[in-house]
Amino acid sequence: MCKKLCGLTSTLNKLTFSLLLTGYKTCPPGWSRQGTKPQHHSLWFITKGKGEVVLNGKRTKLGPGKLIFFTPEMICDKKASRNHALEFYFVRFSYALAFEEKGMWHFKQAKDVTFPLSGVYTMTNSSAIILLLDQLNSLSKRRGAAVTFQKKLLLQELLLTIAQDFRSQTISGDSKKAIEGTIEYMVDHYKNPITLSDLANIAGLSTSHYSRLFKKYIGLSPIDYLTHLRIDRAKELLVLSDIRIKEVSQTVGYADELYFSRTFKRIVGVSPSQFCDDHKLIPDTVPK
Repeated sequence: MCKKLCGLTSTLNKLTFSLLLTGYKTCPPGWSRQGTKPQHHSLWFITKGKGEVVLNGKRTKLGPGKLIFFTPEMICDKKASRNHALEFYFVRFSYALAFEEKGMWHFKQAKDVTFPLSGVYTMTNSSAIILLLDQLNSLSKRRGAAVTFQKKLLLQELLLTIAQDFRSQTISGDSKKAIEGTIEYMVDHYKNPITLSDLANIAGLSTSHYSRLFKKYIGLSPIDYLTHLRIDRAKELLVLSDIRIKEVSQTVGYADELYFSRTFKRIVGVSPSQFCDDHKLIPDTVPK
């Protein structure tokens, strides 16, 4: 996914755009258009209401935060729900490839360059996208070279914001997966010495960034989570086995019995020996 995002921003960076039409539209409940083929590249950003779109046979529900990129020759069905109007910003644009590399300029028409976005996407930073679309909509009522230049810049900023939104979603997903990977590691290796640096390295993050993300997702720091994991295992051993407290301490990863006892009491509220006396399972007596 990261490679795809790098490819997206790289391709967008090599394109130059012409803004053809912008606006805001409200389609009444029950509105529909069937089997249309766009003549231009365009996008919709849904702000209110409900509906659905069918693009080349693929049906997707629409609601606030949905972004649709239409491409020429795409077969489209669009409709608002029976009970809700559908409101959205729209932008129609054309593009060409034009970029300089190593002292040479490269040019291609749109027909020779596939636009990197097509179909329906879900955006998380709706407020930033709406702000840019609203500015574009306001400028659509004005004319002049400076206004045209400003609209081009706003369109590029809009596309950059969309690409950054994709990246933010991907980073969140990858980060959560990395956090879950370190939790699995702690569950499997809690008996062994584990440092914050070890966990950060497993996640592929800096220690500070890893600690912040872990606390955000789990609600505890990584070391606090590991400590609770060890103490929970110690409680099981104290209740279900006959091994001594020193052995319990070593089994759950604490070489220092005194430190283990202090940590246990801080978390559980009583010492290991007291916990053992209070919760020790008494085996069933066997009648003679």
